Amino acid sequence: MHGILFAVLALVFTAAGPAAALESEFLDPSPTSPEITFIGHGTLMFRQGGKIIHVDPWTEFADYRKLPKADLILITHEHRDHLDLKAIQTVRTPKTVVAASETAARQIRDAVIMRNGETKTLAGFTVEAVPAYNIVHMRSPGVPYHPKGAGNGYIIELGSRRVYIAGDTENTPEMKALKNIDAAFLPMNLPYTMTPEMVADAARAFKPKILYPYHYGNTDVSKLTSLLESEKEIDVRIRKMK
Repeated sequence: MHGILFAVLALVFTAAGPAAALESEFLDPSPTSPEITFIGHGTLMFRQGGKIIHVDPWTEFADYRKLPKADLILITHEHRDHLDLKAIQTVRTPKTVVAASETAARQIRDAVIMRNGETKTLAGFTVEAVPAYNIVHMRSPGVPYHPKGAGNGYIIELGSRRVYIAGDTENTPEMKALKNIDAAFLPMNLPYTMTPEMVADAARAFKPKILYPYHYGNTDVSKLTSLLESEKEIDVRIRKMK
């Protein structure tokens, strides 16, 4: 990891798994900075302006009875480690907005469908759905792990910051064309998403100010920091997000 790490780390919330607590930090030192909680795998929580956003909540990594209720829940796609109906129900209230890709939304009561490329205002946040799909890695010849059109990444406007959560994807042309991203969460679990080289390629193209590799499984994250060592304008932050 390089660059100055402004964020204040805190251990918060009791978790269901082996870890006693979940790691949380502020994106930057501003009083209006969003707070990020790193739950694990592809699962995140954001706190901004008194509101809570859960992304792909999964009971494998947290006891959601002990986490704040959601104003907004974002589901990237329908795979079981991203779409957990029990977790959704636990943090959902009658006022919670749940948004999901079209395939995932079929399984969720009263979900808002977000199609690739759409931008909507949800629970007071501007959210853009970015295509998330495989180009190289295939389940079998011609059958990608994540076909184009089935899954989303999301750009969320948190105050003045644009935060990109990529979902399960590779370094697609749509990703590499992104602009003005303050923080990006890019997956690196093989063989389903990106290699460190793919993540580095994408980061060099759209240049997020902060890069969090997430959902990285057993991939050696030190390879990514080495690949981006010369990219001084990108602050690579490694957190526990296997």
